[in-house]
Amino acid sequence: VQLVESGGGLVHAGGSLTLSCKTSGFTFSTSAMSWVRQAPGKDLDWISGITSYGPIFYDNAVKGRFNISRDNAESTLYLQMNNLKPADTATYFCVKSWGPYGPRGQGTQVIVSS
Repeated sequence: VQLVESGGGLVHAGGSLTLSCKTSGFTFSTSAMSWVRQAPGKDLDWISGITSYGPIFYDNAVKGRFNISRDNAESTLYLQMNNLKPADTATYFCVKSWGPYGPRGQGTQVIVSS
């Protein structure tokens, strides 16, 4: 199982970023996938999840601003992040699970300046 996140960076508050997670080594199309984030000194937070058949989860902290999607043909998971806030500053990981725990990538860092 391999997951490689990309797309992080430094952005001003109110800006947007799209994170990508390229996967391999498992059947992506039938796998539930999630995004989690971890801010410095804080616990891991499950912010979004998507199943293979429809149900989607968003944490209240990101609902209405973030959009999770998947491209099964490319085995890639996405997270479109809009109206970013300094509180969104964290390392973001994609996870092969419905929930915060499972195989995950190395992460991509997002820094939102005020």
